[in-house]
Amino acid sequence: MKSSYDKSTDSLHVEVRPLPSSRTVEIEQDIMLDIGSDGQPVGYDIQHASTKAEFIARLILEQAQSAAAE
Repeated sequence: MKSSYDKSTDSLHVEVRPLPSSRTVEIEQDIMLDIGSDGQPVGYDIQHASTKAEFIARLILEQAQSAAAE
């Protein structure tokens, strides 16, 4: 998992798989999910990231649990 944060726009991009996105859907206000051609998540674009700490923490924990299970 890679991430990049733009302080000037308070936006966070989290890449969960290094694949291109085939479509994007808004899953919560200001949170976009990038989906690969296989239908699985490839990344998240989070606007107003400083106000989304709970979502970001949940995302990190889910990714860590998924990696540990592999």
